[in-house]
Amino acid sequence: MQSVILVTGAGSGIGKLSAQALAEAGHIVYASMRDIAGRNKARAAELRALAAAQGLQLHPLELDVLSQASADAAAATIVQAQGRLDVVMQNAGHLVVGPTEAFTPEDITQVFDTNVLGAQRVNRAVLPYLRQQESGLMLWISSTTTKGGFPPFMGPYGAAKAAMDSLAVTLAYEVARFGIETSIVVPGAFTRGTDHFPSAGKPSDAAIAAAYGRYDGVMDRIGERLSALTPEHADPQAVADDIVRIVGLPAGTRPMRSLIDFVGDGAAEVFEVSERVRIDFARRIGMGDLLEAKVRR
Repeated sequence: MQSVILVTGAGSGIGKLSAQALAEAGHIVYASMRDIAGRNKARAAELRALAAAQGLQLHPLELDVLSQASADAAAATIVQAQGRLDVVMQNAGHLVVGPTEAFTPEDITQVFDTNVLGAQRVNRAVLPYLRQQESGLMLWISSTTTKGGFPPFMGPYGAAKAAMDSLAVTLAYEVARFGIETSIVVPGAFTRGTDHFPSAGKPSDAAIAAAYGRYDGVMDRIGERLSALTPEHADPQAVADDIVRIVGLPAGTRPMRSLIDFVGDGAAEVFEVSERVRIDFARRIGMGDLLEAKVRR
């Protein structure tokens, strides 16, 4: 069945790969990014060219997750053009690396603004339409850092991803009675195939960062070790392929979580336990019916 899909952060990485893969699978995809007339003009043009060459329904769309007005306008544009919105892929985010102490509160606020509050702005833009439809899929791109082992110097990013993941789980209960499903896709570390690390942000307090000079080279060694642990066939395209699989499943059968981890950082084992505890506790407090969306058959 053809779905109308919004992908946030579709200018590069997993967002771009997923938008293309979903369009190639026959869906109507809105690949959103900020400033498509400026800094991301070339990326938007590349997607339009691909769509024209392959006859895909792949539409670049302006959406800055830092702006509620932008998120509202993007959602309205899609619904006006298509009459519905079926899937929202919450992917927009930004990695930062550096000594946690060197990030000012303002730095960390910016990280949370993109990775957490940005998702909430999109929630507030799209959920009124999904609730009115009494159908839809909220598809979140989380990270194994929320439950698995992860290296130092990624503190604000790890905290923001954990917060976003928690928001997704809470929201899943709250929209279930509207027939809205939730799937959380959890990629592991990928050292090839994305510009995640090369484009990572840095802390603004350079003096404090310099005080951590005794750790010089640690991040490089971590990257080398992660690369050594990563098999040659590991490719972020696997995440996009799994997203296509989940979207294509019949409503009511989509998994709450799906992990794609080639490194084996322990997240799979922790999620197995945490999901069991979450489900058991929901049932113990009489909320078992909220564990699955009330999908119309």
